[in-house]
Amino acid sequence: MNERLTEMTRLTKMILLVPLAILGILIFTAIGGGVVMLLWNWLAPALFGLRLITFWQAIGLLALCRILFGGFGLGGGGHRSGSRRRMEGRIRERVRERMNERWEQMTPEERERFREGTRGRGGVTTPLDSNSSV
Repeated sequence: MNERLTEMTRLTKMILLVPLAILGILIFTAIGGGVVMLLWNWLAPALFGLRLITFWQAIGLLALCRILFGGFGLGGGGHRSGSRRRMEGRIRERVRERMNERWEQMTPEERERFREGTRGRGGVTTPLDSNSSV
């Protein structure tokens, strides 16, 4: 009985949410298209000598921007955040590899001098630290 009540509640939520979501998308598109049309018709002809556009052309411009640039900033660009994390991970890995390569090329005296330099700053070094005493 309780499962059926929960399922009915879920179904009821979906019945209410889907039309509201569609309505929200339509309102957002209408407002966005109107704003784009007004801004374009106000700025583009005066600044660049371009023609005025209609509401439907503004909607098309919004769609084109969505395709080319991917989003309007509301969700933070979820698909990009994953690729950004992967890129940052690759950068960190490459820095680690280069530091390991440099470490392997150091003499024991250079390694000790490097360790001494990092102890005084709590482990923080700059790229110039290894060249400053050479």
